[in-house]
This record gives sequence, structure tokens and C-alpha cells, in this order.
Amino acid sequence: MDDQHGESVPHGAHDRQSTATEKWAAFKRSPFFPATVLVFILAAAAGLFAGSYTYAMADPTPRHLPTAVVGPEDSPQRQAFIQGMEKELNVALRPTEYATYGAAREAVEDQREFAILRARGQGVELEVAGASGASVAELLADAGEQAAKTTGVDVRIRDIKPLQDGDPRGLALFYVSLASVIVGFVGAIQLNVNAGSLNPAERIAFTVLYALLGGFAIAAVVDWWLGALRLPFIESWGILSLTMFSSGMVFSMFNVLMGRWAMIPTWGLMVLLGNPSSGGAVSWPLLPSVLGHIGRWLPPGAAVNAQHTAVYFGGHQHAFPFLVLAGWAALSCTVFWVWRHRHPGGRETARAHAAEAG
Repeated sequence: MDDQHGESVPHGAHDRQSTATEKWAAFKRSPFFPATVLVFILAAAAGLFAGSYTYAMADPTPRHLPTAVVGPEDSPQRQAFIQGMEKELNVALRPTEYATYGAAREAVEDQREFAILRARGQGVELEVAGASGASVAELLADAGEQAAKTTGVDVRIRDIKPLQDGDPRGLALFYVSLASVIVGFVGAIQLNVNAGSLNPAERIAFTVLYALLGGFAIAAVVDWWLGALRLPFIESWGILSLTMFSSGMVFSMFNVLMGRWAMIPTWGLMVLLGNPSSGGAVSWPLLPSVLGHIGRWLPPGAAVNAQHTAVYFGGHQHAFPFLVLAGWAALSCTVFWVWRHRHPGGRETARAHAAEAG
């Protein structure tokens, strides 16, 4: 205890050891807590990233291969060849009968079928479509050659829809779409970090601007500068810009919902799940069935689908991928706007107005 002259001052509370609860509370308030959480998140993300791509792409296996069949159903060489193909592929071809070759070719152009099989004299003709999926076309061609050897049926194999010379493996469109997805949400992150004083409406406007300019830059570099692909420029530019905007607004949506951890669901949705299931690197018939179905409903898959059809199947574009991209953009913008009072940036006037509205 203190004496009258204050000569003896015991440590009192200063000597008390902090409890575990107090230490935990202090740790959570320190910068070490989010740094530690990030260490574990990044480690998990690295494993999941490798796992998701390896699961989807390392060993592509056919689940179903839609094939158009033309000609008499009782053709013995055709039936023998189909059985030989299915044995080589270890999967059913899912043959669909078409009355005419023109109808079968239209189905390929509409991307409902991946090959055409028809009788040719005493043999058969197998027509594959490289533009429908290089991996599928290569698989069918190899299986066709083996089936011809085992069954003794003479076969002629040709590619009726080849890929462009600058894209022999069909991967350029995947990389183009991947760039629009990644830069789309990275751009939103950079707006958040370096232009945090933008209010919500301005944030959306600048997302539109960098999406338009970024989409133009990607298309111009790939087509005009590198000459890797001959693009239908306006349509491809529009798809790339819509993809970038959707991707950027997805991050902005999660940003108002989850704050500084918004990168986790964005990365999971767009990169871990979206890109491996997009059908860009490995065609949908060779993906695990669940991924093949999910991928069409996510922005990366919709972007690859729309871009692929625009470049190789002009005149047969589908509305579905555009509806998917527009749907994600609309959902993200709506959530972002409804919860804009939680927008981490903005200027004081914008925050005051948001508070009054709340």
C-alpha cells in the first residue's frame, strides 16, 4: 500500500497477468489477426486451386458424346463401327438419327452434336468438328482409327469445322475469356484500394468504363496485334466487356456483403469453380458431369460459350450465355446498390446521405 509520502507504490494491477480471454481480444484487435487468417486462407486457396484444375482437366474422360448419324439404320458396317467406337471410348456415343446430311450438319453448327457418322460405300465416314472442342475431336478421331482396325470397317475421318491456324489447340478463346474474368474483379479490387472515395454510383460507372476499354484492348491485342484469332470484333468486344463488368460487380457485391473478405467468395466462384468448369480448356462432354452443368451458369462458362459461338459458329449464337452474364451483372448491381450504405469507400457527403436514408 502507499504510505503518506508516496514512497512505496506496489505494482497492483500492473502485476496482474492478462487472462486468455484478454490476450485473445488483444490479438483480434492487432494486425496479426487478419495476417494470420490470410496465411491459412492462402494456403487453402493454393491447394484448392491446384485441386480444382487437376480434377477437371488432368484426365478428361468422356461422359457422353452426342453424335449425329445419317443413313440406313440396318447398315451392318455402321452398327459394327459404332460398337467398336463405344468399346474404344468406354462410353455410349448417344447417336441421334437424322433424315438428311443437311439436318445433321445444322445440328453440328448449332452445337447440339459433336460429330457426324454416315455410311460411305462399304465403309463409313466420321466427320468431327474441331471448333466444337479440340479435345473431343481428337478423342473421336483416335477412337475411330482404333475402331476401324478392330472391326475391319473402312473409315474416312475428316474435320468439317477446323480451328483457326493461330489457335490449333482451341485454347486462345479460353485465355481471352480468362483475362476478362480475372481483370474484371482485379479492377474492382483496385478501385476499392486506390479510388476508395468514389461513391457507389461512381463506382459502377468506372466499372463500366474499364470494362469497355479493357474488352477493346483484349480483342485488339489478340486479333489486330498478334493475329492469333480472327474475331467478329464488335461482338467479341461486347462479350469481353460484359464479362469484365459482371466479374467486377460480383466482387463489388461481395464487398458490401462481406467487407475485406470479399475476395474469398469472388475467387471461389470465378476461379476455383468457374474457370475449370467453363469448357474452355476441356470441352464439356469430357468434364465431370456436375461441373459440365454448373459451368454454363457461371460467368466464365457463359463467356467462353458466347465467344466460342461468335468466332466459330456465326449465325448460330444462343441467347443463354448472354442471359447468364446479364443476370449476374443485374444481381450484383442490385445487391451492391441496395446495400450501398455498407460501401467501404465514398466521400463524406455520400456517407451522410446514406446515413440519412438509413
